[in-house]
Amino acid sequence: MLNLANKITLLRILMTPLVVLLLYFEGPIACILATLAFIFASLTDWADGYIARRSNMVTSMGKFLDPLADKVLICSVLIMFVKLGWAPAWVVIIIVCRELVVTGLRAIAIDEGIVLAADKFGKAKTVLQIFAIVPLALHYPLWGMDLQPLGLGLLYAALVLAVVSGSNYCYDFYRNTRKQAG
Repeated sequence: MLNLANKITLLRILMTPLVVLLLYFEGPIACILATLAFIFASLTDWADGYIARRSNMVTSMGKFLDPLADKVLICSVLIMFVKLGWAPAWVVIIIVCRELVVTGLRAIAIDEGIVLAADKFGKAKTVLQIFAIVPLALHYPLWGMDLQPLGLGLLYAALVLAVVSGSNYCYDFYRNTRKQAG
């Protein structure tokens, strides 16, 4: 169960406290280090999937841990941004609630023998969240450029995709459970 791909996924979860701790110190150097750690952790999302598929290491544990690791990393950083005043609380609340709802629906669906696969909007949402977090985590002007407006713009775009993909999950869940019941 703990093959290489799953170990890489666990590394992403273990990187989360480091990123949050570095953000806590708020200085420019700490923000750069937090951003680098976040980028590294985000790249493990690609690496674990690539290794699992390429080496035929796809497991049930990996299917569970991979989206969980994404949610733990991204939601933790976004919540830290709210604490620091770097992201609007209402945006982060909607994103975190969407993640909780989708995770709950997936768990119920699995129990019913239904697979709710990630759609293109959900995948795009995750990519946008990652691209939003990088400039937001840097926080301080870099080479004279304030990257906060870019990060916030990307975060708002990710919010739209979160709502769209969350709605798709809810609809797919409803449609599949009605089909199974009928």
